[in-house]
Amino acid sequence: MTEAQTIERLRHVGWRGHDLPGDGRRLARVVAQHRAGYELHDGEQVFSAQPDGHFLKRGLDPAERPAVGDFVEIVPGKPPHILSVQPRRTVLSRAAAGERYERQVIATNIDYVLVLTGLDGDFNPARIERYLSLVEGSGAQPVVVLSKPDLGEDVQSRIAELQARLPAGTPIHTVNGKDPASAAVLASYFKPGDSAVLVGSSGAGKSTLTNTLLGSEQMATGAVRSHDSRGRHTTTYRALLQLPSGGCLIDTPGMRELKLTGEENLDLFADIETLAENCRFADCGHGSEPGCAVQTALHDGELTPERWRNYLKLRDEREEQATLLESRLRRQRGGRPAAKPHGPRGSREREGW
Repeated sequence: MTEAQTIERLRHVGWRGHDLPGDGRRLARVVAQHRAGYELHDGEQVFSAQPDGHFLKRGLDPAERPAVGDFVEIVPGKPPHILSVQPRRTVLSRAAAGERYERQVIATNIDYVLVLTGLDGDFNPARIERYLSLVEGSGAQPVVVLSKPDLGEDVQSRIAELQARLPAGTPIHTVNGKDPASAAVLASYFKPGDSAVLVGSSGAGKSTLTNTLLGSEQMATGAVRSHDSRGRHTTTYRALLQLPSGGCLIDTPGMRELKLTGEENLDLFADIETLAENCRFADCGHGSEPGCAVQTALHDGELTPERWRNYLKLRDEREEQATLLESRLRRQRGGRPAAKPHGPRGSREREGW
């Protein structure tokens, strides 16, 4: 097989490069990770592989290990071994649970992040804002998908509420995950060579929608609890799937905890930051100070109390995570301070707030 044929084959699983590695190494994409190893796809077939020893070293940042969506270099063997990870063009990650700062990679080399939320008891605009805050720094485009319109109450008012809270131009689609005709509205996100990751709570309907997009029942589905519309984890690991359209979809388990990484800009709330900059005093605490633009916006209904509270919560969490990240980086540097302030707007925000 010629190099051009190999590259064309890799295009089927989302490869965007123009060159291949030498020295007898092959390229393949990580489609699943298990305790026993990885599953890879070379555009033609799926096969198992093991990570090279340096990926198993104690103390290695988990984010440096192969993740679902990665393109990796492998060498022949029984089984083949993963030697290195190709540079990632986009990365969706979150801070892992626990007191120690660790970053957990959710998916890489993706074009779109589909945030799926049910219009039943699962509907939560604040949680959608949290998802979109994580997506901001990934390099991928966020897409909000609202499922179960037949089970929701006041569907149109909920959609209108969401449109008012999210930045103009944020794609919002209402989809019946069981209906292929309804799901067809998402076709533009699964063109040949494109990759998308599907995220959302357990019970939101990710596996149901995935099966509809696949055209077959490949992912297990389950019922949800009646009192909160939450489901069990029917999807237990991340998996990259090839769709009939030629695109790739990464299905993920439901996420109960979405911790910010500390590197978010919170561009989702740029309007609030603009308001704060218009306050009479630079050190305004946005409480009872005279000339507070934020309090005026709250009083006039331009800014809702719910969105203001969610912004404060995410901002404080972002700063806490940024402090943990800086502490970890300082330890890695042997106690030396960073060469420049963390984040493009971090210093301005700390001074202004």
